[in-house]
Amino acid sequence: MPIMTCRGMYTVLAALLLCASVQAADRFPTAQTKKGLQVQMIDDAIRLGIGHAALNVNLCEFIDPHAEQNDRTRIRWIHDGRPFFFIRRSVENLDQRVRSLSTHGILVYLILLTYEPADADVRRILLHPNYHPQAPHHLGSFNTTTDEGRQWLAALMSFFAHRWSRSRSDSAPHGRVAGYIVGNEVNSHWFWANQGEVTEEDFTADYERTVRIIHRAVRSQADWPRVYLSLEHHWSIRYPGGTPLQAFPGRSFLERFAALARRNGDFDWHLAFHPYPEDLSDPRFWEDETATDDFNTPRITLRNLPVLTRFLQQEAFLFQGTARRVILSEQGFHTPEGPDGEILQAAAFCLAWHLVSRQDGIDAFILHRHVDHAREGGLRLGLWTHRPGTLSTPERPKRIYECFQAAGTDRQDEVFRFALPIVGRESWNEPGTAHDRRPAGPAGSVSPHPHPAPRTDGIRETGDPENPPAPRPQNPQQPS
Repeated sequence: MPIMTCRGMYTVLAALLLCASVQAADRFPTAQTKKGLQVQMIDDAIRLGIGHAALNVNLCEFIDPHAEQNDRTRIRWIHDGRPFFFIRRSVENLDQRVRSLSTHGILVYLILLTYEPADADVRRILLHPNYHPQAPHHLGSFNTTTDEGRQWLAALMSFFAHRWSRSRSDSAPHGRVAGYIVGNEVNSHWFWANQGEVTEEDFTADYERTVRIIHRAVRSQADWPRVYLSLEHHWSIRYPGGTPLQAFPGRSFLERFAALARRNGDFDWHLAFHPYPEDLSDPRFWEDETATDDFNTPRITLRNLPVLTRFLQQEAFLFQGTARRVILSEQGFHTPEGPDGEILQAAAFCLAWHLVSRQDGIDAFILHRHVDHAREGGLRLGLWTHRPGTLSTPERPKRIYECFQAAGTDRQDEVFRFALPIVGRESWNEPGTAHDRRPAGPAGSVSPHPHPAPRTDGIRETGDPENPPAPRPQNPQQPS
């Protein structure tokens, strides 16, 4: 008779608990921890003890408008009485990633993206017709302006929800997806959800229609998964690198979206937020000057994160009397040059985790990145360094790795202790938020770094086709 290890027993138990929690009145499951990661190496992510995982999904890799009826390399799906065909290889690759994570009790979120495709028909169907060929990262908005685009998007999302989010099935043979994040950092749309230059009013109407279509398609198959908007950290100001037709303040965009959704028939949308430090090249978010403790703050970062949840508790944003849920689906900390660089990155994570783990209304803290990436504008955000001469092949774990692994465990206080003097605290039990303190950095820490050059996204690590580099915000500048 085979012997089951304690770790194996925990894995089986976690999966059973997740399945049971999903099936119990189709409620959204609760993970054992808020700790999450944009996953590159699945086995390592599991060893790190995460409860949440975010995966980038390029929808353009799934549809085939040219498929033959009997093509076994395609999956036939009927939506609204019409057949649609999806690429089996892409579906089964995502099966493997979702199943490997969710069977360990990890909640999986898909970040839905549309990279500019080579196929002209796929481009016509899925990419917004106003997409500009000079989009910096080759990421476009979804095409929901044409009947054809709306039909394909609804068909694909109903297929996704049927395959990975069914709520009344006895099992999840392909794994389970808990949430669908619609696009990336759409308040800086020119860079991350391009539909050309457009007013905030017109972009919001387009995005609200897209989110509603995706939500309706998901709900046609399951009652429990969540659908999320995606915003970056500029709040009462827009990203200064964009014009008023290229980027919008997160606050005004969210207010406009919520009002429009209510007029059109409110539904249970939620928020995926990215509270990076104000300067992406400096991990000391506790010194952020543009993160103030009020609704007019220029930025919402980890220093003043409670502003976001307080804002969403206002009547105008409630759904059936309940506040929208928030996940922090992307944020990370740069490793500066110099002997203190890895220590400073690790200390920033320790303080961030301490704050977020105690904050109500935040369901997940999903770190970006797993491994440093060579084409991330000079930023080194990973838990691992990357091997020289490669894009993101892991080399060795950094100081932050042990902190991340210990977060939420009985080793946390011991492992985090080194960070206390760096972040200006005597104890992790002190009340207050990061907004209450502005300590200096550690002796010998580096001075502020120049802004990194813009990234060129859409380039993939050879051997890892299902994990394209996660979209990243541009390095912010100070507001004028």
